[in-house]
Amino acid sequence: MLDVRVGPHERNEHLRGRVAFVAVAVAVVASACDGPRGPEARGVTASPQAPGRDDRERRDQAAALMLRFAERTGLTSARAERRYLWTDAFAVCNFLGLARATGEARYTELALRLIDRVHHTLGKHRADDARTGWLSGLSAQDGEAHPTRGGLRIGKELPERRPDQPFDERLEWERDGQYFHYLTQWMHALDRAARATATPRFNRWGRELAETARAAFAHGARGTSLRRMYWKMSIDLGRPLVPSMGQHDALDGYVACAELRATAAASGEPAAGPTPPTLEDEARDFARMIDVDNLATADPLGIGGLLVDAHRLDRLVRRGAGADGGLRDRLLGAAIAGLEQYARAGDLGRPAERRLAFRELGLAIGLHAVAAMRRGATDEPERRLLEALRPYDRLADDVIAFWLEPEHQRSSTFVEHEDINEVMLATALAPEGFLGEL
Repeated sequence: MLDVRVGPHERNEHLRGRVAFVAVAVAVVASACDGPRGPEARGVTASPQAPGRDDRERRDQAAALMLRFAERTGLTSARAERRYLWTDAFAVCNFLGLARATGEARYTELALRLIDRVHHTLGKHRADDARTGWLSGLSAQDGEAHPTRGGLRIGKELPERRPDQPFDERLEWERDGQYFHYLTQWMHALDRAARATATPRFNRWGRELAETARAAFAHGARGTSLRRMYWKMSIDLGRPLVPSMGQHDALDGYVACAELRATAAASGEPAAGPTPPTLEDEARDFARMIDVDNLATADPLGIGGLLVDAHRLDRLVRRGAGADGGLRDRLLGAAIAGLEQYARAGDLGRPAERRLAFRELGLAIGLHAVAAMRRGATDEPERRLLEALRPYDRLADDVIAFWLEPEHQRSSTFVEHEDINEVMLATALAPEGFLGEL
């Protein structure tokens, strides 16, 4: 299984490089008005949307993909359990979205069953590890009440690198441990479950995970330029496995904390006290570590992540939940800069064997978030930024149509990563569960 976000030592073929984001957002928007921009202007044509793919058809396609995933990974079958944190986070959101769209309780049941399976698989030590029980070291009973207190494993096939083993970049991609950006995806899944089912404990588990993750991954003197984050930690969160900092980890941490805090406040959870965590200090810490001048990336999954984070901040701004509209606009500006370089690279013209579906689908999901933000947007700087992204709208349909083709799904790059590809394709087809209401 490949790692799904831009890391500090990303392989060259998966990383198209960072784009220096020097101009402020207003300048980016102003330049967008100078003439044709986007994929068409760069010679990367976007095909028209496939006929007949209305919302119901896309939802049915997403449902078929998700039910196949559930059977294949042991969620609804006797097959061996196969859990992977990033994929399962998207899957929980997809099931919740299908439940809301169809009114069928079975999808809610699948989402809740998957949460339980993830906690009892990735929240505990591996079967091939001499250690047993919850990663947190809590008793069986206390672990059931606080399953995220020790974090959650990635779900890689190989065990983590031992302290006495040398670092091997190739092997490190296949070894277990904990990734911060996977944990933030699970925080979001838990928060979506709390809102969808009106069950506060999911939000509490998300906040406990955020508190644990910040304590383990962040290091250095607080409030100084020395404050950084580790990219990958050991299973027990006791030592860094990759000490470099991910480009968007602090951003993702801040947005996740803001979401969790807003849901807790809306549900009437305690506003203060040691239990459960309020995340006020965590959110402030992450915010200070965000490098606002180095957010842009030409990696499609990274661009999609920026757009999704902008959408989440936008929801909080509109709810009056205290989020930063200026940061939202910075993310949109960085995404525009990244999309310009990505369109020039011509990656979408390559054959399926030379493309990675889940990375492109991450961009498609982000572009869906842009469309959702446009509905009801009243802030003029935001509206102009969203308008500057309009030339790229059809790329979402282009990517989805490409990966719906049976021939392309038979490519080695799709088959080798079938779980993550199919789940994120389902998200791109029916993004409401992942994106949530605006």
